[in-house]
Amino acid sequence: MLRGARRPLCCVRAWGRLPSRSLMDLGELVTALNDFASLSLAESWDNVGLLVEPSPPHAVSTLFLTNDLTEAVMEEAVQRKADLVLSYHPPIFTPLKRVTWKTWKERLVVRALEHRIGIYSPHTAYDAVPHGVNNWLTKGLGACTSVPLHPSMAPSYPAEGSHRVEFCTDNTEHLDTVLAKIKDIQEIFCLTTLPARVDGEEQTRVSLNCSQKALLEVVALLSQNSLLYRKTEILLLQKPLLPHNGMGRLCTLSEPVSLSDIIERIKSHLKLPHIRLAVGASKTLESPVRKAALCAGSGSSILKGTEADLYLTDEGPRWDTCSLCAA
Repeated sequence: MLRGARRPLCCVRAWGRLPSRSLMDLGELVTALNDFASLSLAESWDNVGLLVEPSPPHAVSTLFLTNDLTEAVMEEAVQRKADLVLSYHPPIFTPLKRVTWKTWKERLVVRALEHRIGIYSPHTAYDAVPHGVNNWLTKGLGACTSVPLHPSMAPSYPAEGSHRVEFCTDNTEHLDTVLAKIKDIQEIFCLTTLPARVDGEEQTRVSLNCSQKALLEVVALLSQNSLLYRKTEILLLQKPLLPHNGMGRLCTLSEPVSLSDIIERIKSHLKLPHIRLAVGASKTLESPVRKAALCAGSGSSILKGTEADLYLTDEGPRWDTCSLCAA
C-alpha cells in the first residue's frame, strides 16, 4: 500500500523541506491523522498511533511514508531529514523492556530520537475505515457492492454507563430512601422515575445507567429488599455497530466474471506481474466469480466461516505479494 511512497507533508510538493509557513505542530498533525481514521477502530491486539515522540515542541515539515519501517528505511528518513515517519505496520509491537543498540527495533527508536523523528502507525485503523485499505482492495474486483465482514463498534455507548438497571415498586416511602442511597453512588447516570402499571397496579418504574463498578453497589443495595430485588432487571448496554467500518469486506460483483478475468483485474489494480493462486477442487480458471471475500493481512480470523467464490488475502509480510483462493 504505502511501500516506497514518500512525500512531503500534505503530498503537495516534490521532495524537500517545506517553507516555514507550512510547518505543522506534531500534536496537531497527530490529531488530524486520528480524525482521518480513529484509533478506536483498530483491532484490540494492535499497537497504533504515535509510537515515538520527540520532546516538544516538535514541528513537522516533512512526512515520510512507508509500509514497513526497517533500519534501511529509517536511514533514508534520516537522510531526507524527515520529521515524522508514518509506517503502516507498527515497528514497535510487543513492549520494549529496554532501549539499547542490541536489537534492530531498539535501534529504530534510538535513531528516531537522536534525529528528532516521530513514528506513527495506523495499521488496522486504516484497514477499517470506509476509505481505507480494505475498500481500496475491493476496487480491484471491478463494479461491486461491499460490506465489512466484521463491523466495527462505536468507541462509546449510546448513553453514559455500560449497564442499565430497572425495577418497579409500589412502596413510595421505601422508594425515596432507596433513591437517596442510589444518588450517593458514584458513576450513576440517567436516573429516572416514571409511573407504570404492573399486573393492574399503579407502581413507579425506576431506570438508571451505571458503570460496572457502580452496578455492584446498586445490586448490593437492592438485594437488601428481597421483593424489590426480584423485580430488578439488569441490561448490558451494547456499543452500536458502525455499518461502513470494519475488518475485511464481502463483495458482490454486479455481474459474474471468470476467475481468469478477476486475476487480471487484481494484478492490474495492484500493479503486480504475478499473484499466488490456489484453485479449489472442481474449479477452473473459467469458473464464475460472483462473491468475493477479502482482507488486508492474512485474514485467517476474519475470513473464517465466510462463504464466497473467491478469497483475496495478503499472506506475506510484504504488499508486493497477494494470494487468491478460488473455493
